[in-house]
Amino acid sequence: MAGSEVKADLWINEYITPWDIYSHGITRILSYKKTPYQEMYIVESGAYGKALVLDGKWQSCTGDEFIYHEALVQPGMIAHQNPKTVLILGGGEGATTREVLRWNTVERVMMIDIDGEVVQACKDHLPEMHANSFDDPRFELVIADALEVLETTTEKWDIIISDLTDPIEEGPSFALFAKEYFEKLQRVLAPGGYVIVQSGPVSVPNVKYHARLINTLKTVFPHVLSYITPTAAYGSPWGLALCTPQPVNTRPDPHTIDQLLKEKTSGGLRLIDGVSLLGMLQTPLYIRTAIEEYQEIYSLETPPEFFGKGSKE
Repeated sequence: MAGSEVKADLWINEYITPWDIYSHGITRILSYKKTPYQEMYIVESGAYGKALVLDGKWQSCTGDEFIYHEALVQPGMIAHQNPKTVLILGGGEGATTREVLRWNTVERVMMIDIDGEVVQACKDHLPEMHANSFDDPRFELVIADALEVLETTTEKWDIIISDLTDPIEEGPSFALFAKEYFEKLQRVLAPGGYVIVQSGPVSVPNVKYHARLINTLKTVFPHVLSYITPTAAYGSPWGLALCTPQPVNTRPDPHTIDQLLKEKTSGGLRLIDGVSLLGMLQTPLYIRTAIEEYQEIYSLETPPEFFGKGSKE
């Protein structure tokens, strides 16, 4: 339980809103580098284990990353039921790849990340997250700008996972949350495929940004489902989007899902089973209301401006 005892001298403070800060007490810095793209720390925290921090923003940590990464990957894989080819955009820690490779149907996974130095640091310091998934023969790593690859590739993918950092005004990735980017994803999506997009925090002060992103996706994909996962280490529940040309079954039978996972995955899931998936696919009322209210679309002509960077003290 929380009390008056403080056990850390170093804190990473992430600004959740202009009035709210989430502070993580750090016990050790394992790696630091200022790459051409961002400032990276891999740290050990008192409460949540080892963590990747980029530009002061908490990316994921060994203590509860499964809550985010299973929610990011598994609903789309389950909806497809027989995914063979998967494209991951971002995902430097390797945990997204780990979740994809649980599926014995998968024949090929390509991960595109712009920052090879961050990927290497995660390989070295976060084996709990990647679980040697980078060494799987089905896996291919491409260090490149995702936009450039999407412009030139002719391949089609059953599952596309956009696991990118939040767009911030001075960051390199704001264009990866615009309508034009999602149109590129649609072009390389195989028939019957699914696109999953990490869609930002859905706490009440920030839900309008998630809503605008969902409405942007709706200009590209016929069916877009907003769903959430309870990411405590982020200081907010997190929003995700499942996008597809075909309707999404939001009332799957839990027993059927459990049987599918038993037959087609290697197991080991800690968040997702039939019951939890059924609950996850029910979009909360306040989010549905926000999606109706905030109709502005993100495009390269009107790029998104999300509040906040973190700081180290």
